[in-house]
Amino acid sequence: MEKYKAPISVLVVVYTPDLQVLLLERADHPGYWQSITGSQDQNEALLQTAARETTEETGIDATNFLLTDLNFINKYEIFQEWRWRYAPGVTHNTEHVFSLLLPKPTPVIVSPREHLRYAWLPQQEAIEKVFSCSNAEAIRNLSSSVRTNKSL
Repeated sequence: MEKYKAPISVLVVVYTPDLQVLLLERADHPGYWQSITGSQDQNEALLQTAARETTEETGIDATNFLLTDLNFINKYEIFQEWRWRYAPGVTHNTEHVFSLLLPKPTPVIVSPREHLRYAWLPQQEAIEKVFSCSNAEAIRNLSSSVRTNKSL
């Protein structure tokens, strides 16, 4: 097991065709709602990271659904309270954004050490509820993903 988290992560926005969005409430920071997130493991492809984190955080097997790399990258400063997880001197993270399309809202099994609960919300409510502006932007951009997937 690696001592520190890699400063490379994924954000996976889980949604349905009618733009219901899955959010998770952080256990280490109640009131902070977000999509699935997680750091890349050593020698792991980003798509594998997205699928692994989805399963770990929700119990959903992403390989059974449409998991898409949105080819969008966020670079941001790591909150001071979470920097202890990273090697000394690491202050910024690079986040790769993915989406996971499910046919309908599905019950999930949250990892109790990571999340308190989950909610399926309409797109606009989800945008307003997440604490991260990059997460809000990813949810806002789902409309174009839905149009693209319907044309396939």
